[in-house]
Amino acid sequence: GNIVWLASYPKSGNTWLRAFLANLVANRADPLRPDEIRNYTDSETRTDRFSELAGRPSTELSIGEIAALRPDVHALIAQRAQGTRLVMTHNFCGTFDGHPVFNWEVTAGAIYVLRNPLDVVVSMTHHFGLTLDEAIDRLGDDRVASVNDEVAVSHVISSWSSHVEGWADAAERVPEQVVVLRYEDLLEKPARHFAKAAKLVGLGQDKARIERAVKHASFQTLSSLEQKHGF
Repeated sequence: GNIVWLASYPKSGNTWLRAFLANLVANRADPLRPDEIRNYTDSETRTDRFSELAGRPSTELSIGEIAALRPDVHALIAQRAQGTRLVMTHNFCGTFDGHPVFNWEVTAGAIYVLRNPLDVVVSMTHHFGLTLDEAIDRLGDDRVASVNDEVAVSHVISSWSSHVEGWADAAERVPEQVVVLRYEDLLEKPARHFAKAAKLVGLGQDKARIERAVKHASFQTLSSLEQKHGF
């Protein structure tokens, strides 16, 4: 396979991971603008591929129909990619409605970011406009999925515990393919732990390149760029 999944429960550091890897691949002296990051990473829930395979708008699809199409969508991503493709996802790792959520036949690996659920709850209140109790309830609900709209098809998220358990099990089964990074470790020693992600995508040898990508993806740099160019 040639897909590397960039996976996490929502509000757990996926954007940070994508910013690091995009800057690592670009290897520029100046940091990538937020809108440039999408040139280096893809999204599993893009509507166009689901609409193409379904033969009708993805907004008309049920979550079961989306689940049935997922393996073929992943095969299409792999088929059209030029080399390794970094693909963002918030899906849990398992099966839904009798269908595998991930097509492992076209998968080269995965990087999973794990964040303390207490911090995830606080971040969700700010991002989604939820109360603390509503965010806590969402983390504990195995039925959680994102909406299916014109922007993206539904992520099958499940509960925080099921999400973490599924990806941790995958890392146990194929540790050479699935890397789990703790958000807190990335905060404490970013170069050391982001280097594990760099190694998985074959760019782990150049320490200076990794450190530059870490600097380009820092919160201070991203915040400054977002104020100038938008999110």
